[in-house]
Amino acid sequence: MLVEETPLEVSLPLSVKPLPSPFPSGCPGLLSDAMTDVPVDSAASARTAAPEGLTLAEEEELRSELAKVEEEIGTLRQVLAAKERHCGELKRKLGLTPLDGLKQNLSKSWHDVQVSNAYKKTQETLSQAGQKTSAALSNVGSVISRKLGDMRNSATFKSFEDRVGTIKSRVVGSRENSTDGLHSPSGAGDKPPQDNAPF
Repeated sequence: MLVEETPLEVSLPLSVKPLPSPFPSGCPGLLSDAMTDVPVDSAASARTAAPEGLTLAEEEELRSELAKVEEEIGTLRQVLAAKERHCGELKRKLGLTPLDGLKQNLSKSWHDVQVSNAYKKTQETLSQAGQKTSAALSNVGSVISRKLGDMRNSATFKSFEDRVGTIKSRVVGSRENSTDGLHSPSGAGDKPPQDNAPF
């Protein structure tokens, strides 16, 4: 018995996997790992039916161009992986660690925040509030000074000041008239001291 052999069609999906990066997230500024995991599947596109309105020659031309583009994508991914490795090697040779990159990113982020409009408006608002608070405290201080001056010039305060002065002169006078025999060596203690202070 003779078995007729038929050719077996095998279509394998073409998928290019990126090489591992020397850093957890690769070099800053390059494509993220999520973008490198996109599979390139030319077999799936070959199985779909051609859209209506295309001739067989146009379809073949488009499929050829698609294959070239997919091949270029794979090559670019490999080049990107090689560049990431080279970037890692250069950083290692320069002594740059991932922590240095993090510091640089944080510094750049803080700078970006400082030049943002929201930060500038907040800073301006806080500055104005500080100026208004300072002016209010200054006004309160001048009002208190004025009130104390007015109080000192009032009749009640003058009367109180006179009474305290009288009591002081009596206390100082009684000390000078005391007979405990304490005199200054220069003899200056014989005259009462001149005191113009109110207290």
